[in-house]
Amino acid sequence: MSLRSLFLATSIAALSGGYAPGALADPVIDIAERHVRQQSQGLPGKVTIIMGGIAPGPSLPPCTALEAYTPPGARPMGKTQVGVRCLEPKSWNVRIPVHVRVTGSFVSAGRPLTAGKVVQAEDLVVSEGELDALPAGIVIDPGQAVGKTLRNSVAAGQPLRMEQLLAPLVIRQGQTVRVVSRGSGFSVSGDGQALNDAAVGQIARIRMPGGQVIQGLATAEGWAEVNF
Repeated sequence: MSLRSLFLATSIAALSGGYAPGALADPVIDIAERHVRQQSQGLPGKVTIIMGGIAPGPSLPPCTALEAYTPPGARPMGKTQVGVRCLEPKSWNVRIPVHVRVTGSFVSAGRPLTAGKVVQAEDLVVSEGELDALPAGIVIDPGQAVGKTLRNSVAAGQPLRMEQLLAPLVIRQGQTVRVVSRGSGFSVSGDGQALNDAAVGQIARIRMPGGQVIQGLATAEGWAEVNF
């Protein structure tokens, strides 16, 4: 039986008296859990989903078309909520609590690290734990941190966050920079002066000899690349 047929059958069984909260709970929880599982794909580590129940309240009217959604501001993991709404014949909406537990690897400081330090592999340790209980933006692979500069000091054992790390600059303000422009069937280059610092992937503003200011993506080679 399809999910839609199940909703229709449940509606017929309920007649016109509406649903007691428990009568509709299974289809609503089912579609909510499917939505959470779909949204959880790609999370690092092992994901365990613990669904809550529908809060006690008035009976829910019959529904032939349910839709699950992620409420604004809901966290992708940890203790959060998923919404389910009825599209027809009469609209209603419920929120269901859910705990998305994620167990996996994360990176911590293996020793006290001072602000301004360039992180080396030997500065780090990899541990296993509940990622949903850690701050957002946690570093899960040493390669995300090695070679980057710390914005602030980090105590030994403290998990690293991406926002604490600065990528190394490949373009510095005032230096001469090669600008490479590429388009369909052509590639030209020239030199200009950098007007700002930039790490790989960041926007670099370059003043060309004629006074024109252009913007390009900073590359690992220290160029500014402009694509047309």
